[in-house]
Amino acid sequence: LVPVVLESGTTGERAFDIYSRLLRERIICVHGEVTDSMASLVTAQLLFLEAEAPEKPVYMYINSPGGLVTAGMAMYDTMQYIHPEVHTICMGQAASMGSLLLAGGSAGCRFALPNARIMLHQPSGGAQGMASDIDIQAREILRTRANLNQLYVHHTGRELEEIERVMDRDTFMDVRQAVDFGVIDEVLTKR
Repeated sequence: LVPVVLESGTTGERAFDIYSRLLRERIICVHGEVTDSMASLVTAQLLFLEAEAPEKPVYMYINSPGGLVTAGMAMYDTMQYIHPEVHTICMGQAASMGSLLLAGGSAGCRFALPNARIMLHQPSGGAQGMASDIDIQAREILRTRANLNQLYVHHTGRELEEIERVMDRDTFMDVRQAVDFGVIDEVLTKR
């Protein structure tokens, strides 16, 4: 169920779904599991907002348990690619790929609401098939882990060894810990 917003104007009333109305305010919602379909929508919205006004910031609200690394990387790379600043705001949780999207916001523009939780960990996967295929998949997940570790190094300013230690298992952070670690810049209590 998607709420509809009615707006009255000189030409009558117009109905918008809530997400379209928020998009007019340059707000993108990343709510739920990171999937290919979510990545398709979010990357299209980022590119659209850049085309509309490249000098105005975009506001990305994140409440996600994470999901597909490749889908998350499509969103992350688009955030880095476009000209507008991307302000990231965690509400609820930013776990796994959700935490990378949060950390990947523009420097000084990464926020969380007071009761949000952030979780970082290494990528996971399941390999099956012939031994040679399992070996290929294992090498790929190790390459992905190394790449993600470097991205967290870049965004948090932490040393690689510390990132590797934190990413080895599920590491949960409250908002103060996330500020101290460098995943976010500030805790927001009011707009």
